Amino acid sequence: ITIVDYSEFQCPFCARSRVTLDNIKKRYEGKVRFVFKNYPLPFHKEAIPSGKAAYAANKQGKFWAYHDKLFENQKNLSEALYIKIATELGLNLAQFNKDRNSTAAEKAIEQDTKDGVQVGVRGTPFFLINGVPLSGAQPISAFERVIDRLLAEKK
Repeated sequence: ITIVDYSEFQCPFCARSRVTLDNIKKRYEGKVRFVFKNYPLPFHKEAIPSGKAAYAANKQGKFWAYHDKLFENQKNLSEALYIKIATELGLNLAQFNKDRNSTAAEKAIEQDTKDGVQVGVRGTPFFLINGVPLSGAQPISAFERVIDRLLAEKK
């Protein structure tokens, strides 16, 4: 089962959904994989900079660790925080800065956003569970209904 998560790091509802997603990870260990897609909301000024920083962390194999730290520090998103997290995670800072300020980072976020528009994202968080849409910070039971049905269909 693949869960595509259209999200952004400044969205409080996206942060709230992390607990649910962590519980899903544990409950369906080995059966579910997660894909994060940036869908920056225009009124969150740190959505794109934080997305670019996560993109750069991904280039060094540290996306999920960086992702978690951004959500843990959501109220403090800033240039200083992006560098602090990169340092804590042992990233090569010169490469991190080069990657997050690259055209490729910008284009990756633009592509994620275009993909989101095509699948009907209107706000964050928005999830596709093997293509089945689920919008908003839903309770775990909403995810379980879809996941359990999809797993039953695979048998």
